[in-house]
Order: sequence, then C-alpha cells, then structure tokens
Amino acid sequence: MLLEVFVILGTIIVYFLRSRKKEETLSFKDGWWGRGQKPDTEEDATIWPFKVETTEKDLSDLYRRLDEARFSEPLEDSCFHYGTNSVYLRKVVSYWKNQFNWKKQVEILNKYPQFKTKIQGIDIHFVHVKPPCLPEGRSAKPLLMVHGWPGSFYEFYKIIPLLTDPASHGLSDEHIFEVICPSIPGYGFSEAPHKQGFNSVSAASVFYELMLRLGFSEFYAQGGDWGWLICTNLAQIAPNHLKGLHLNLASVTNMGFTHLLSILLGRYLPGLFGFQEEDVRRMFPFLKKGLYRILLESGYAHIQATKPDTVGCGLNDSPVGLAAYILEKFSTWTDLEFRNLEDGGLERKFNLDDLLTNIMIYWVSGCIVSSMRFYKENLQKGIGTQKHEKLPVQVPTGIASFPNEIMHTPQAWAQKKYTNIVSFHLMPKGGHFAALEEPELLAEDILQFVGRVEKEQLWRKKGE
Repeated sequence: MLLEVFVILGTIIVYFLRSRKKEETLSFKDGWWGRGQKPDTEEDATIWPFKVETTEKDLSDLYRRLDEARFSEPLEDSCFHYGTNSVYLRKVVSYWKNQFNWKKQVEILNKYPQFKTKIQGIDIHFVHVKPPCLPEGRSAKPLLMVHGWPGSFYEFYKIIPLLTDPASHGLSDEHIFEVICPSIPGYGFSEAPHKQGFNSVSAASVFYELMLRLGFSEFYAQGGDWGWLICTNLAQIAPNHLKGLHLNLASVTNMGFTHLLSILLGRYLPGLFGFQEEDVRRMFPFLKKGLYRILLESGYAHIQATKPDTVGCGLNDSPVGLAAYILEKFSTWTDLEFRNLEDGGLERKFNLDDLLTNIMIYWVSGCIVSSMRFYKENLQKGIGTQKHEKLPVQVPTGIASFPNEIMHTPQAWAQKKYTNIVSFHLMPKGGHFAALEEPELLAEDILQFVGRVEKEQLWRKKGE
C-alpha cells in the first residue's frame, strides 16, 4: 500500500513538473499571412538570391517629389523640440537631390549576399553572410540579428564584418559568426502580411522557421527595438534551439509591486533594490527621466498603435515627410540632448549617406505603412496582457545597456524576466541604434557573451 502511495505521488509530481515546464514555453505560431486562403499544397521551401534594384523611373519620380516639396517655417530657436527642424531638413533634401549617390549605395547594399524564401505565405528577405575564411577545424556560429523601427537590415552592415571576420578588425577570433539578418515582414524587402494579427510572436515563429530551413538547429539571436521582443519570443518558443540571447534593449512590461516600490524608494535605498550607482544616475529623478520622458517621446507609438494607416498614407506619398519622420527618431533616440541642436546632432554619430540609405529602403519598398502596423498588432490588446509578457526567459542572456536609450532597465528589473543573465554591461556610450552607432562596442559585447556561454556550455544547463 505504501509503495502504491509513493508511485501515485511520484506520478503527480512528474506530471506537475512537466505541465509547468510546458506552460513556460510559448507556442509556435503557424499562421498564413499570404493573400486569400491557404492552399492545400505544401509550401515551396525554395531559397532564391535577391538583389536590391531600382529603375530610372523610380528615381525620376523621387526627384520630382523632392523638387516639389513644401517646407514649413520652424519656430524661432525651436531646434528639434517640435520634431525635425525644417531648416536642417532643407539641407538634407538638397544633399539627397544633388550629392547622395543611390546607385553607389545599392552596390553597398548588394555587397552582402541576400536571399528570399516564402514562409507562412509571404516572401521573407534576409542577408546571409558567411566568414570570408575559417581556420582549419573551426566552424562558424550562426547568429540571427533582428532590427526594429524605423531601422532596417542595413543597420547591421557595419557590425557584420566585425563578427564574421573579427581578427581582421582587431577583435578576438575565438568565436566567428555566420550572420543572418532578416527583414521583419512588412519592413524593407520582406513582403507585408496581408492579414491582421501579425505580431512579434508571429515574426519569431517565421524567423525560427527560417533558421531551421537554413539548416541551423542551434543558434544565437541578437536584437534591439522590435528585435528585442522578437528574439525574446524566439527564446520562449524554442529554448532548446537557442544557445544564447543577446539584447541591446531589454524592456520589462509586466511590472510587479517590487518594481513600483523601487521606483519610489530606489533613489534613496539603491542597495535594497539591487541598483548600481549608474542605474540611479540613469533612472532618477524618475518623473523626469521616466514618466515625463515617455510622455514626451511616445506620441508616435500611440498613433502607430491605433491608426497607423492614416499618417502612413502621407508618409508613403512624400519622401520629405518620410525623411522628417524617420530622422527625428535617429536624432532623439541617439541622444535626447540632440533636441537642443538645430541639426538634431544627426551628423555627430551618423553620416547622411547611411541615414538616407535607410530612408531609401523604406521609400523604394513602400513599406512605411506596413512597418507602422506592427505597433498596432503588438499593442492593441494592451501592455502586460499577452502570454509572452508573463513568461520568463531561461535561455542564457547577455544585455548591453547603452546610456542614451530613452528608458533604462536595470539588471535588478531585467532578471525578473530573464532568469539566466550571463552578462549585463552598462555600456560607456551610445544610444538606441547601437549596431550602426557603436558597432565595435556591440560586437565586443556579443563576442564576450558568446565566449562565456560556450566556455561554460551554459545552454546545456537551462532549467537546471
């Protein structure tokens, strides 16, 4: 009788543990985002080469629109506080028309191999760069890198060589990567979903399928902005396939009582809440650096999370309007202090060729509306309401926290969500677009994170 009781109790415990583990995994979203009904036939898994191409007709239309642009007069001494200053915008448009060489930039875009493949009914565009040479007996580690809004796959063009050929750029070649940079569906040259509901979990599922199609059963993932959430969801969907997760933004949307208490008292009792001195500097006073900052800088998100198509129609029709909308984010999200400059500080960290190349990707692909819809698909049900927001991430995680992000997330907060943080570094400089702005710093952080995961084989210890 006693033996039977132990057997029954053991069965219950095993069932509970298995059920619990299952609950902590996000379901793969097998959707159909193509036009019309999903066909009965199996989807064609062919991968074909792709190159960026534009016609003279496309360029003539662009230049006509630039010539016919109407500029508003900015308020005196307003700098970038009201958005992109039209005095500086005129200079950008002049450069765009008279000096910017799009054909040269197309050559740069096409210097890395690009491909497309159909997944869940839509064509997925991706850059796939292998190391130029591998030491004998070595293998490259596959790394998925995901961009956000209003960025593109082009954000990674400066960091790709540092990861695929680190030794040639003064970095350790202990770990060499094979880099895959897809365009989020509805961004750049990835086809936009034709149905409602395509959110971050959908994108993570598509990219997981992409990596499996490329033959990678184990890989690393890296992201910021929407790439943070997509890669986080990927870690929740396929924790046994993702060896490590590296983020240059880690937001926590499911706030608990301790989070709220730390907001109230963390400035005065930082040690009690696990805050470092730098955390306090970046976060407090919280009304100014938290609440007010979010209110001042999140208007675009509210528009895009509610009625993206309305403003999108204007942006899709006007290249100058599109440039103004995107450039303002590259200014403010790189450094909030740039709002005090008439040129938005844009050329302090970037050059106009890079900024205009990113804008041109949005223009020639006509993707601004579909890219903005991604906000509505992710936020229309409210913050903190979705399953993935409540699930922990057990995959080994590295976080590079750049000081000029709009909002700072301290490690004490992040580890509530990411329960296996391997490295958390407060970076010395840089903002939101880290891969484009500070590629060396980001590459070094990725390399050290992967080095630690590999050395200790941490991906094999998930859940222990």
